[in-house]
Amino acid sequence: MLSIQALYEESLHVLQNLICIPSFSTTEHETADYLITFFTKKNIPINRNGNNVWCTNLHFDDKKKTIFLNSHHDTVKPNIAYTKTPFEQTIEEGKLYGLGSTDAGASVVSLIACFLFFYEQKNLPYNLLLAITAEEEISGKNGVESLLPLLPQDIVFGIVGEPTQMDLALAERGLLVIDCLSTGFAGHAARNEGDNAIYKALKDIEWFKTYQFEKVSSLLGENKMTVTIIHAGLQHNVIPASCEFTVDIRLNELYTHEEVLNIIATHTTCVVKARSFRLKSTHINIDNPIVQAGLQLGKKTYGSPTTSDKALLPFPTLKCGPGYSGQSHSANEFVLLEDIHNGISGYIQMLQIVFNQQ
Repeated sequence: MLSIQALYEESLHVLQNLICIPSFSTTEHETADYLITFFTKKNIPINRNGNNVWCTNLHFDDKKKTIFLNSHHDTVKPNIAYTKTPFEQTIEEGKLYGLGSTDAGASVVSLIACFLFFYEQKNLPYNLLLAITAEEEISGKNGVESLLPLLPQDIVFGIVGEPTQMDLALAERGLLVIDCLSTGFAGHAARNEGDNAIYKALKDIEWFKTYQFEKVSSLLGENKMTVTIIHAGLQHNVIPASCEFTVDIRLNELYTHEEVLNIIATHTTCVVKARSFRLKSTHINIDNPIVQAGLQLGKKTYGSPTTSDKALLPFPTLKCGPGYSGQSHSANEFVLLEDIHNGISGYIQMLQIVFNQQ
């Protein structure tokens, strides 16, 4: 059986290599190639769909339910404030620097190590399926969502690796972006003509700013609506006939996208169009075996304000991984070396508890 220390040393090497390979969303083919080579050298059958790669444990049994282990190998583009070279991994004072080191490279290599730890073990009560996927940073349709039809349909729960300091993100906010249109009619500003669409929009914008949703989540708090873009007017002396604005809405797990849209329609006069209903708020019950395993290890539970591939998965998922979320998308991104070690041991211990309860 592989030791945690051996797994850590190999994981650090893998993460250092991944950092050196640019893998912006939609262009992750080289890191996918690297992962294919890594598993092939270990004689582990590996599947690929686009830039998504996945594999199953050696003794996969169709009669057993499956646990889904997932993280993403794409990154955002480097923060403009970088002073280090984003694709040059360096270790300084116990920190591994490099783009994607925390988000989500540390989770990727820790989940790979966890998978390898159990890969050859016989008589596991569950199958394990490891998927390292693409386009998470843009919520792209060629990421984990495209993989779902190809996977077993008996997945009992999943772990989504994101930087949570190995605490348990039971819930995360959903995202609903809406484009709004307020209409009036044009006229000459000097003659007090027309019906000013900006003034109509301002009334609705004030509502978006001040409205309080009735249901408040114990994990995620209130729904949050923020007007982020506005366009109106052609020239200074013409009353604008239309005003367009965009609202960023972060939902707790107590509301669906449809419910929020119905509330908006009841209180506003603008025409509203939702861009997508894909990124739903999600929640895993505290009595789920993987959550209970984390609690036994003293880990904390919370609700995550950020959105991940957890939103796209149709089965219960726990967001949990090494590293500090505040490092995500930051300049000179880094992960603590001890966090990688703790991520590997934490994932393994949680699954051992789940397995031992069966």
